[in-house]
Amino acid sequence: MPQHKSSIKRVRQDIKRRIHNRALRSKMRTLIKNVQKSTDKETAQQHLTSAVSYLDKMAVKGIIHKNNAANKKSSLVKFVNNL
Repeated sequence: MPQHKSSIKRVRQDIKRRIHNRALRSKMRTLIKNVQKSTDKETAQQHLTSAVSYLDKMAVKGIIHKNNAANKKSSLVKFVNNL
């Protein structure tokens, strides 16, 4: 365990951030799965817009790397175009 007050506070903050970031990543994965589960192009397109928007937000916030977001968006768009 840390001894200094600042270190103890840092541990508390890290735990809160880790829980928050895990929830954000989980929502991101759910939105991606919604796109991949859709069978017709119209619903896939609707899910795609929300997923792409959320991926951009995660990249800006630093939850995922911007290239990772770009790769995910690219594969999702490719999937929807092939429907």
